[in-house]
Amino acid sequence: MKSCKIRKATWDNKKRLIEIETAKNSFSLPFSKLMTSPTSGNPIEELYVDKELASTAITYHLKDGSVDSVPLDAFLDFNKDPDYLREAEMHRLTVLANKLLKESGISKREICRRMETSMSQLARILDTSNYSKTFDQLIKFFTIMGTEVKIEVHNVA
Repeated sequence: MKSCKIRKATWDNKKRLIEIETAKNSFSLPFSKLMTSPTSGNPIEELYVDKELASTAITYHLKDGSVDSVPLDAFLDFNKDPDYLREAEMHRLTVLANKLLKESGISKREICRRMETSMSQLARILDTSNYSKTFDQLIKFFTIMGTEVKIEVHNVA
């Protein structure tokens, strides 16, 4: 999520998880989801919000000297944060839109004409770091590119 920072981080050996706090919410991540997983014989000895990683990750040290970091994204993904998942899907679709544009051979001016929009608006639609665009704009783009768009909803519970 853009400009979200971790404010506080703690761990709980009994529950076997790491907990973080952001300005928005609190999130947890089980030890089993960590790349370097703590065990009863090799527990976490130190854990902190990593300022060198712009407070967007935590770093922990295990008893055996192993060190690993976990980005905020891992917590957001595991906890199915709706804003994070929306931005991840928006990014994926934008990357796909750029790929389709490159492969199509259709000029950007022609796409703008068909979409009835400006070049600057098309640039915003194709910008992978712009999350203020709408799915409507992307669907319109994909339709003009001759791509069928299907939206599926699955129960994941």
